[in-house]
Amino acid sequence: MTTGPAPAPAPRPPRHEPDAPRDLVGIGIGPFNLSLAALAHPLAELDTVFYEQRPAFHWHPGLLIDGARVQVPFLADLVTLADPASPWTFLNYLKSRDRLFPFYFAERFHIQRAEYDAYCRWVAENLPALHFHHQVDAVRFNPERDVFEVDFTQLDTDGEAEALGRTYTRNIVLGIGTEPYVPDPLRPLVEAPAVPVLHAADYLAHRATLLAAEHVTVVGSGQSGAEIFLDLLKNRPAGRERLHWIGRTEAFAPMEYSKLGLEHFTPDYTRYFHALAEPVRDRLVTAQWQLHKGIDTDTIAAIHDELYRRTLHGGWPDAVLTPGVRVRTAGRVATTKVELHLEHTQQNTRSRLTTDAVVLATGYRERPLDRILAGLDPYLRRDSRERPRVDEHFRLVLDPSVTGSGCHVYVQNAERHTHGVGTPDLGLAAWRSATVLNSLTGKETYPLPTRTAFTTFGLEQQQPPQIPPARQAPALTPLVEGR
Repeated sequence: MTTGPAPAPAPRPPRHEPDAPRDLVGIGIGPFNLSLAALAHPLAELDTVFYEQRPAFHWHPGLLIDGARVQVPFLADLVTLADPASPWTFLNYLKSRDRLFPFYFAERFHIQRAEYDAYCRWVAENLPALHFHHQVDAVRFNPERDVFEVDFTQLDTDGEAEALGRTYTRNIVLGIGTEPYVPDPLRPLVEAPAVPVLHAADYLAHRATLLAAEHVTVVGSGQSGAEIFLDLLKNRPAGRERLHWIGRTEAFAPMEYSKLGLEHFTPDYTRYFHALAEPVRDRLVTAQWQLHKGIDTDTIAAIHDELYRRTLHGGWPDAVLTPGVRVRTAGRVATTKVELHLEHTQQNTRSRLTTDAVVLATGYRERPLDRILAGLDPYLRRDSRERPRVDEHFRLVLDPSVTGSGCHVYVQNAERHTHGVGTPDLGLAAWRSATVLNSLTGKETYPLPTRTAFTTFGLEQQQPPQIPPARQAPALTPLVEGR
């Protein structure tokens, strides 16, 4: 098949001098920092670099299950909602692959996860500012030069240290992402060798083993748990499925996907949420779980259809689906089985379940910033729960001795406590990246809408924050002879 070329690279700044401070250093290259890098690419006035310790871009490779779809429309790519004319749009990716007409006739608003991953890799492979195999070790502020120092280790193809380096920058953006969450009762089992207990993030790597296991239990009632349960169900013998699916929520509930409900994932709601008092924000994050932790209705329908299909010739499938259940403790039985001690939260009853394999679809948690920001700890301003404070421009609130010099640390997908449920949502990626770049350049580099929702959140409507002026070089007083 003929494929078109990637977009021609924009003019780049002159070769970087080793000790000269950059305008921006990105730490981590997931979808959010990739979005920022793509929007920063045509801005020749910015000197940027992004570091990632992995050898290449991959987006949740263990969950690229055949047929699984991204839960936001394809317009929520890396750049479109900030710059639809960008060369890095999903539609331009399709054009470069001669796939525009097939996509047009497919009439799919939601694309497959594997296709989103392929699109992101296409962007990552063509942006010169991205440096994989680079592990950032420490970040410090140098008050004598008014710059951040970023120490990194360059890794070889085996992931071993090859060289040490340091770069200087006026701004940092943290996009270190999330990490799989394993509940404490199951952590010893996951860490033990030869015990078939794994997080959903590693599902595809162990899929063949799970399909061959006599009995499999899926823990977690969100989208990942539903997709894994469906994949196992469709590929195990009828009448001998031997599957359990349990979760803490009171029901296998659909995700809130009404049009007005989706307005919680707009810049308007993000601004409203940020202006609320801290206790109110904390209460809302917990209460709004169904906005982002429910199950896509198509997936629920597919599960029911598959279960129903297996009743057509009499009998019921050997599959147990029980919500409202938490795992209290767990242990090994002999060498190949696991025993889960369960509690039903409504009945207040307890039981035991013996199984041959467990898949933990227990979600992800934000990676702690403390390690990477240890050198900046004296400058960090924290809230009542010791979390970093984040301003409306997605900047960590630092001591004025740092920010007064025009140096800032931006965060991506680490601000749910200050910006709400839209923080990990791909649909806000381009808007947040544009907000960061507007703040960085001190001008409306990417014009952003003043209103994005029909809903008015609160009696006092929040206005878009003013773009802060860019750091200016200090004005020098001309020398005059005789003075």
